[in-house]
Amino acid sequence: MGTTIENIVHEVKKVICGKDAVIAQTLTAILAGGHILMEDVPGVGKTTMAVAFSKTMGLNYGRVQFTPDVLPSDITGFSVYDKATDSMKYQPGSIFHNLFLADELNRASTRTQSALLEAMEEGNVTVDGNTYMLPKPFTVIATQNPTGASGTSLLPDSQIDRFMIRVSVGYPSSKDEKAMLDRRKNGINPMDNVKTVCDVNTIVNMQAEVNNIFVHETVLDYIVLLINKTRAHNELSRGGSPRATLALTSMAKACAYLNGRNYAVPSDVQKVFLPVIAHRLILTPEAEVNNRIASDIAQEILKATPAPKI
Repeated sequence: MGTTIENIVHEVKKVICGKDAVIAQTLTAILAGGHILMEDVPGVGKTTMAVAFSKTMGLNYGRVQFTPDVLPSDITGFSVYDKATDSMKYQPGSIFHNLFLADELNRASTRTQSALLEAMEEGNVTVDGNTYMLPKPFTVIATQNPTGASGTSLLPDSQIDRFMIRVSVGYPSSKDEKAMLDRRKNGINPMDNVKTVCDVNTIVNMQAEVNNIFVHETVLDYIVLLINKTRAHNELSRGGSPRATLALTSMAKACAYLNGRNYAVPSDVQKVFLPVIAHRLILTPEAEVNNRIASDIAQEILKATPAPKI
């Protein structure tokens, strides 16, 4: 699958300039079967990246622009009376896609945000007592503006924890921003040049191969130790959950897969630790007063924890 992975990255780079690390992290999370939260200011390419991935990976794509008036039924679907059959008929919601883009998720009401919880955790939705399976693969890429921006609210902790990783695209360098302009000369849209290099079945098979990556007991102990250190840190009121432990393991497996190995090593864990853990940490009031940042604390934990030798 090495060539397929290289082709996916190549195609996404046609529209996203100079963000190789974010592209790699996003692809790693998709292959790990997880969901991605992209937090950044408007206009840096969050939506463009999601669309590029869906196109080049051959994924059925759906998007909802979240606003306060979006209803839970817009996401999960609803039942309507069918006169021809004298029964209620289910109308699927917008979430029934391989890749669902929840654009500016933190502008929606808490009730609407909660409509995603079952889908993200279990891969299905329940409407009027009936459960409907979502297509496979299924990935949510949610974007949000930084908390405090006009019209935004904090995502529920239960939802934050369901995102396997959080990434920030960031502003491009001057060189990359110039390259972005060059690619759009004469009215050309780079997205039109993105080619589909695989299909849904290929992605499902790749996810299965990632799931079968071998993780030695020593590496598992290392993962558990790192998570436990977040729970015992005196500047954190809450550390990583058991779901975070599972996410870190899955991401380490996918990282190994992207590097052409069928086994994970401690360096795989180290590469994915920050995007997996930082958004799940809650600082103590004292740490907030001292302007501490969750990602800095996570980095300190990583540096202070010796990696095992295998």
